Amino acid sequence: MKEFGKNSEVIYELENGISYITMNRPEKRNALSLEMLNALCNAIDEATNPEVKAVVIKGNGKCFSAGHDLKELLESDENYIRVVFETCYNLVRKIRLIKKPVIAQVHGCAVAAGCQLVAACDMVFAGESAKFSLPGVKIGLFCTTPVAVLSKKVSMKKLFEMAFTGEFIDAKEAEKIGLINKAVPDESLEHEVRSIAKKLTKFSRYVIGKGKEFFYKQYCMNEFEALLYGIDVIVEMSQENDAKEGIRAFLEKRTPKWG
Repeated sequence: MKEFGKNSEVIYELENGISYITMNRPEKRNALSLEMLNALCNAIDEATNPEVKAVVIKGNGKCFSAGHDLKELLESDENYIRVVFETCYNLVRKIRLIKKPVIAQVHGCAVAAGCQLVAACDMVFAGESAKFSLPGVKIGLFCTTPVAVLSKKVSMKKLFEMAFTGEFIDAKEAEKIGLINKAVPDESLEHEVRSIAKKLTKFSRYVIGKGKEFFYKQYCMNEFEALLYGIDVIVEMSQENDAKEGIRAFLEKRTPKWG
């Protein structure tokens, strides 16, 4: 186990190829202070370790994350606030660029930047009692950065409603609009996430990493640009040892041994 941040804001554990990154400010509902954001960035960097095949982000206490630390923002000047939001941007970018699947395990609530963190992850599973909101409009702000990330995940009409009313949606609604993969009974959440993460550890590190890179790059292309890019990537991958081993193993009806 490792700890990041001055007050152990983030706990990092590696177990059977899975990195568990736990936000650890339960008394502040895991509010994303600058210290917490830097700790999360450092934990993602730690997860680039070749031993890691999947990453899980979760929170201690009653809440996944209540978003940015509003007291910190209220007491800070413009330059400090810019650093906070730029660090949050860096965190989202690190989650996107790390060549491992990143899974959010959500309980309680995910609010504003906490909801942005959820949307930044590759897969999301939530307890049925979990709730999600973009309440900036209620406190004289607008959740601009969360909207920028959520706009690639959920329907425009529903996102507009969330951002302009600030009201919560429940986990079932979040599943329906595509913000999360699945809402599960609260008592089954940890088991569900561990089960999915364990499945991901069975595959080639190279294939998972290359696949994630391709997935997000092609998302911004039109259909035929993406198809041509896909040809380039799969031809390149076909020459790697893992592809040759995987095909041989399939034909020989055995479990592949990845490099």
